Amino acid sequence: METRAGDPGAFAQFDLNLVDSPAFVVDAAKLRANCQVLADIRDAADIKVLAALKAFSMWSVAPIIGEYLDGVCTSGLWEARLASEFYDGEIATYSAAYKPDELDEICRLSDHVIFNSPSQLERAALILENARASGGGFDIGLRVNPQVPTGEVPRYDPSSPGSRLGFPLDQLTPEIMEQVDGIHFHNLCEQDLEPLQQTWDKVFDAIEPWFGHLKWINMGGGHHITRADYQREELVEFLRDAKEDSGAEIYLEPGEAVALDAGILVGTILDTGVNEVPFAITDISATCHMPDVIEAPYRPAMLHEQVGEGQPIRLGGPSCLAGDVIGDYSLPVPAEPGQRIAFLDQAHYSMVKTNTFNGVQLPSIWLWDSETDQLEMVKSFEYEDFRNRLS
Repeated sequence: METRAGDPGAFAQFDLNLVDSPAFVVDAAKLRANCQVLADIRDAADIKVLAALKAFSMWSVAPIIGEYLDGVCTSGLWEARLASEFYDGEIATYSAAYKPDELDEICRLSDHVIFNSPSQLERAALILENARASGGGFDIGLRVNPQVPTGEVPRYDPSSPGSRLGFPLDQLTPEIMEQVDGIHFHNLCEQDLEPLQQTWDKVFDAIEPWFGHLKWINMGGGHHITRADYQREELVEFLRDAKEDSGAEIYLEPGEAVALDAGILVGTILDTGVNEVPFAITDISATCHMPDVIEAPYRPAMLHEQVGEGQPIRLGGPSCLAGDVIGDYSLPVPAEPGQRIAFLDQAHYSMVKTNTFNGVQLPSIWLWDSETDQLEMVKSFEYEDFRNRLS
């Protein structure tokens, strides 16, 4: 199983006993640093950058994101409502399919409404006409599927054969293109510049006849811009060229890059034992708190892990799922009940994907500022949160 690298940054000095367990801890200073990198790219390339709420929607830090970026992108009505309530700037909404009875409100909340297929756009024509007649100032976009697989994991690659995401690029027609203000594509997952260039080469050829007609081109998310080794200077040059060639406003929608290395998940060892291998049960559950550990799959990096030292311990969660296993680790603390541990780079996707299977407790959410050392609990979850989502 792949171990994803994680940079502990200021968390190397954080006292895990200052928070309850389990708990997400997000560093506001690291968020600001990530957003500054994105804003620098935006300004140098003269484009717009939106934060993807699907990856990181901790709305208590919306003022930080709003200070640096141009707005957010959302995945449907509820995220669009969240964006409208808490976030500044533009709202771009894309969904694989909209419910007709939700589309009117989505149009009222959004600056860009992006469809997954021309057929759905056509069925929504009357709703869109009425929404615009009521004063809605939104643009209409179409997501295209570049049909250029670039990812290592097919389930995360929108261009995988048979993908339902985006209208196949080779099926575009002049009649379809005349209906839209902008084109959207999202083809990356934790990747750098080269896959973006490969994707754009294909999209460029397909939509070049409409350069000058399109108001904007949204290149989606999956850009790991805030990773230290990303080719940022080359990205700026690429984006400038794309804007000049197309005559359109260029948008990027990073999600993970906004919160990369900005959060940890703190947990406690509850019990230990041996069954062919040493194991420990923690109050962190892979299936409930870090579902991508199982879905991707991947092995999250541990804060202060003593790689290559001592006997590795297999860590798993408290649920009844036999596969609720996080991975094997050389612990930085004794393998004893009561010891605190933490996993790196858990602000994005983990927080938005948590669930209460088995009645497992949801992690509380804390905001820490490593520059001022200010620490506050933003949210805690009680039994009522579990009860109220059931019937």
